[in-house]
Amino acid sequence: MTKNIAVVSIDMHRGHLDPEVATLPLLPAERCETVIKKTAEFYRALRKKGVPIVHIVTSYRDAEESLSNPHWKRKNDEPNSTRKGMEKHNLEGSVQTEIIPELYEEGDYIVIKKRYSAFYQTDLEFLLRRYLKVDSLIITGINTSSCCLCTSFDATNRDFTVYMVEDCMDSMDGREFHEAALLIMNRIIGQVVGADELLERI
Repeated sequence: MTKNIAVVSIDMHRGHLDPEVATLPLLPAERCETVIKKTAEFYRALRKKGVPIVHIVTSYRDAEESLSNPHWKRKNDEPNSTRKGMEKHNLEGSVQTEIIPELYEEGDYIVIKKRYSAFYQTDLEFLLRRYLKVDSLIITGINTSSCCLCTSFDATNRDFTVYMVEDCMDSMDGREFHEAALLIMNRIIGQVVGADELLERI
C-alpha cells in the first residue's frame, strides 16, 4: 500500500455524536460510543505510523446558510423528518462544531464544509495534494449514507485511491442505510475494509 495516505474524518463532532448536545436525531447512544471508541483506537495507531488526519467539520454561519438548500429546508419543515432541526444544526461557534475530544490531537488538520461533500468549495484537495502530497485517502465518519458517500465519490472522481473503513462509520438513518452505502462504495468507489485489516496493510 502507498505511504502517501491521509485520513479524511468526516463530521465526527459533537453535533453528530454527542447525544447531550446534538441538534438532529442521531445514532443511538451506544452506537455513538462504539464508533467513537473504535475510531479513537484507529487514529492513535495511524498517528504512530505517521498518517495525517484531516477533520472535516460542518459549520454554518446561520440557519439561512443551511436552509438555502431546498431539500434540507423541505425535510426540516416536515413534522416527522429525521432532518428536522437543521435551523439550529452545527452553527458556527456552537458546541456542536467541537470535534469529539478523543479523536483530535494537536497537529491534526481541520477543514470546514457546508454541504455533503468535503471537497465542495473547500480547500481540502489543495491541502491533500499540495501540502500533504497524498494520493490515497482513508474515509471515516458520519453519515455513511450522505457525507461519507458523497465525499468518497468526489475523491474517486479526483483519482485518489479510496479506502472506506466500515467500523469507523455509521449513519443516523439506520443500519440499512449504512450497509447500503458500503455496498455502493465497495462496488463503485474503492475498497471497504475494517480498521484492523487496514492497519495491517499500511
